Order: sequence, then C-alpha cells, then structure tokens
Amino acid sequence: VQLQASGGGLVQAGGSRRLSCAASGRTATGRTFNDITVGWLRQAPGKEREFVAGISWSGGKIYYSDSVKDRFTISRDNAKRTVYLQMNSLKPEDTAVYCCAANNGMRGLMSTPRYWGQGTQVTVSS
Repeated sequence: VQLQASGGGLVQAGGSRRLSCAASGRTATGRTFNDITVGWLRQAPGKEREFVAGISWSGGKIYYSDSVKDRFTISRDNAKRTVYLQMNSLKPEDTAVYCCAANNGMRGLMSTPRYWGQGTQVTVSS
C-alpha cells in the first residue's frame, strides 16, 4: 500500500486545517485500502513519535490520543481511498510532521504501523 499525504502548512493558533492521505496499491497479503485500518501519527522536533488518530476499515472503530480528542476528527472515504484528518482549535503544541499510516489492525497502527506515507508539516503559530 502506498500512501500520499497532503494539506500541511502554516496556521494560526485557534485555526483549522484538513489533512488528506490518498492510498493506492495493496498490502503484502493482497488487501486494499478498504480492508485495512488507517490513521495519523505525528512527530515534533526532539519528541517521540505520537499516535494521533486511527479509523478501522469500516469506520466503526475510531481512536484518538487524549491530546487531540474533541479537537480533531478522522474520517475515511473508501470510494476515494482517502483518509482525512480535520484539525480544529489548533495549538502551537500541535506543530509536527504528520504522517499517515496503515496496518491490518488498530493496535499495530498505534505502535508500529507497517505502511507509511511521507510526512506533511503542520506549523501552528501563536
């Protein structure tokens, strides 16, 4: 599975931004985007990589980190093979490189995703 993220940029604190991640291809076992869990992780300079949000193949299971809960919303459009991250009420501490990722299950997505896209920089100014 190949993942292509977009939508990063510079935004003022309190503002909003939407990230997109388009998928193509299949996993090593032949699964497509519609069959797998996808989500977002981020890494700020000098900090550990952090799980942000994940959504199961059907959209029936969604998880957020405590740091973004109630501000960020993850969604997916299986027809377009795209996952979105709507980020509202952005804070300077949300500044990071955001990467979309995919895995067969949510647990793996949260820890060591098997498939990664390139990152997109989000910078929140105070």
